[in-house]
Amino acid sequence: MRKTVDIKEIKPNSDNPRIIKDNKFKDLVNSIKNFPQMLDKRPLVVDEDMVVLGGNMRLKALQKAGIKQVPVDIAEGWTEEQKREFIIKDNLSFGEWDWDVLGNEWSAEKLKDWGMDVWFEDEVDYSILDELDVSEDVEKMNEGTRKAIILEYDLKLFEKTKPLYDKLKNDGVDLPKIFYEALKKIN
Repeated sequence: MRKTVDIKEIKPNSDNPRIIKDNKFKDLVNSIKNFPQMLDKRPLVVDEDMVVLGGNMRLKALQKAGIKQVPVDIAEGWTEEQKREFIIKDNLSFGEWDWDVLGNEWSAEKLKDWGMDVWFEDEVDYSILDELDVSEDVEKMNEGTRKAIILEYDLKLFEKTKPLYDKLKNDGVDLPKIFYEALKKIN
């Protein structure tokens, strides 16, 4: 059953294993202040005794934000085991973020304002890299790296060119160098 109640009627759940750090708590309070309509779509879940099953941290943030009337969804007829199971399952994150979509479709500043852990490149301290000398490692990696230029042929031309290409390659002719020299002449 869903209804709106006075926040003083709601009791925090002392058995809730979820905590929230100071900066994240501030973000949650700000989120509630800036977008209180969200609460209508995501009410606190309480049992018949008005003990929070889902939304313990939101309750604290609501109190801090000075909200007096709170929407709740009352879980009626649940066993103690069901209540305990819900407390854990409500706090699980089953999915993962698609960081490409977030990075390309959403503002990092907004995501941070909304309480998501994001970082900005200027917040990353790269100074530890100053002391690293990776030039030898990079050189070793480059030794084993092969690069390619892909030539596309019309099928008829490919059938005529392939045997010639294979013969030159088998004879040790440096085809990339020949190709490079030809491109230099064109340019």
